[in-house]
Amino acid sequence: MTEATQPGAPEPEGPPTAFASPETPTLGEYARRWWQGVRAGELGSLPIIVGLIVIVITFSILDDKFLTERNFTNLLLQMTSIATMAIGIVFVLLIAEIDLSVAYVSAVGGVTMTLLLRPDDPGWPWWLAILAALAITTAIGFLQGVVITKAGVPSFVVTLAGFLIWSGVVLILTTQYSTAGTIRIQDDTVIGIANDFLSDLAGWILALVVVVGYALAQIRTAITRRTRGLDAKPTALIAIQIAGLAVVTAAAVWYANEDRGVPKITVILLVFLVFWSFVATRLRFGRHVYAIGGSPEAARRAGISVDRVRIAVFMISGFMAGVGGIMLASRLRSVATNTGGGNLLLLVIAAAVIGGTSLFGGVGRVVSALLGALVITAITNGMDLLGLASGTKFVITGLVLLAAVLVDAYAKRRRAARGVV
Repeated sequence: MTEATQPGAPEPEGPPTAFASPETPTLGEYARRWWQGVRAGELGSLPIIVGLIVIVITFSILDDKFLTERNFTNLLLQMTSIATMAIGIVFVLLIAEIDLSVAYVSAVGGVTMTLLLRPDDPGWPWWLAILAALAITTAIGFLQGVVITKAGVPSFVVTLAGFLIWSGVVLILTTQYSTAGTIRIQDDTVIGIANDFLSDLAGWILALVVVVGYALAQIRTAITRRTRGLDAKPTALIAIQIAGLAVVTAAAVWYANEDRGVPKITVILLVFLVFWSFVATRLRFGRHVYAIGGSPEAARRAGISVDRVRIAVFMISGFMAGVGGIMLASRLRSVATNTGGGNLLLLVIAAAVIGGTSLFGGVGRVVSALLGALVITAITNGMDLLGLASGTKFVITGLVLLAAVLVDAYAKRRRAARGVV
């Protein structure tokens, strides 16, 4: 498979084909092509959608609290920081690398911001504290990326070392400034990042913006492809997709408004999701990321600065880890010695992989982070409602991750069997 034909890859560039007028496939023809692609290993979001339906049905039967308005809003809050960090991991996986330090890098960001916000010591304004924290986590990504690319050390080893180093930094900082090991955030603006909600009207406006934005993007893509002489989605399919998104978005906003409303932190996540999706699919940098994930040597021969792109990808991972760490600290209203620990790393990487990003590189979309985070958070939330033991939750989460990896491996074999790389 070429870079331009991979799921989530940008549309091929080239001058408009003025005299080409390809016939737009009918809905039935498009469906048949899609099914042929599935059989060839182009699974897309199919496994994640099926899995999500199964999860919702299973936990709604086992516990009637799972589908309540309160728990739905809790799901939105719980998934946001995981999805945010997973966006950075998606970029790392697209170039066939890994970042095992992401959880504790996020903790460094949260702890740094919290320490800078302490009244009169030094008492920085909230926006400057956040910028400083993000600068530090981005610098960490840069440092790790340089070691990986310039020293030729595998990313697994470098980021595993980072896992240990940054966990130690978090422990040193939290114990040095608090004998109890917990430092509370004392800025209302920062606390409000993850604890404030939109009004009902603002929630509906957000839903309208999402649906209209998606519709315009789909229509623009279809027009562009037809102008360039390429096949485009049938108009009927585009209408169905827009209508489906409108129904899902309206239902989500209505249900959230029945409780506390749409969390403001969800809006922040959507902004980052749109921005990084644009970077991955519309900018030259995104095309280079996919090209490197498909074949680093071919990308190098094509004139792409492979090392520079790799370093930039790890900087993105560090930046998004910092954003996720700030979100998590805001939701908990504090940081502690165990910040970044537990199963956070597992959940973040699982979100990217379960969402459909290939561990083999070159295949995946930024939205994978959102879909995967939704699934992994739903599983964790459902198990918590059922009161399952920690060991059982780890086993189940690990099995779900293993299943996602097996699906990815199966899809890769199917593509290889049909001569598609």
